[in-house]
Amino acid sequence: MPDPATIRIGTRGSELATTQAGHVRDALIELGQPAELVIVKTAGDHNRHDPVEKIGIGVFTQALRHALREGVCDIIVHSFKDLPTLPEDDMMVAAVPERVDPREALISRDATPLMDLPEGARVGTSAPRRVSQLRALRSDLELVPLRGNIETRMGRVSEDLDAVILARAGLERTGRLGEIAESLDVDVLMPAPAQGALALECRTADREIVDILRKIDHPVSHARAVAERAVLNELEAGCTAPVAAYSTVSDSGELTLQAGVFALDGSRQLLETATANVDKADELGRKVAAALLERGAHEVMGDTLRESQK
Repeated sequence: MPDPATIRIGTRGSELATTQAGHVRDALIELGQPAELVIVKTAGDHNRHDPVEKIGIGVFTQALRHALREGVCDIIVHSFKDLPTLPEDDMMVAAVPERVDPREALISRDATPLMDLPEGARVGTSAPRRVSQLRALRSDLELVPLRGNIETRMGRVSEDLDAVILARAGLERTGRLGEIAESLDVDVLMPAPAQGALALECRTADREIVDILRKIDHPVSHARAVAERAVLNELEAGCTAPVAAYSTVSDSGELTLQAGVFALDGSRQLLETATANVDKADELGRKVAAALLERGAHEVMGDTLRESQK
């Protein structure tokens, strides 16, 4: 470590990743804690063509975790929605900063809303969760696989696509909210579990680092992410499975969680909702998942569940 007091933040090199990690760095510096970014190359950065589902669920985390384990950095920053559900024994998510809007966003030609897109419009998205819900909403749309950074994906709209679906959080963090044609209500397109939240991971044994990170933790955001991710974990589904979840917390501390599983062809969906105290977030997520399982969640997801577990 160049300076014993400097926390090294491991991050992917994309614009979104470095922007997210930069927010964490700035929050630490505001506390009086020196911090700097360390860029780590991942398999996902080298392979921009194959869908994430084909490359594997750990594509954006394996290299970061290796760098953390080897002492190249002291903490690593993930988009929580992309983090594999199985934790590493020697690592922990020590903090979740305040979450941004988790909704999905539509970027389209002439800012056309989703339901007004012409019949047969070509819409770019690769996530099975989005594909399955879009097929249920608009079976006429041609859904086209989409990879690359935010700029590349958005650029496709002026080339060969009529629209693309992206997480609103990434557009917000990179200053592109003005490009959004429509922010899709969660009742229209439910987001991925923990979408819009960051996970700050460190070595479990680094208690000093853990204590520092907890100073920038946002307890409500953390609880919401835990509840939503518990659904994935209990379903034994990977982060690319056609599973969606969204939660809210009332002023009285009641956490309400809704989650859904979807057939890739859009033919079936199962939805469940439950409420518990905010300190029972993990238990609530598991309860909602158990209800989905009892109604046949694994059968609804079919082959996409098995692909997500690879």
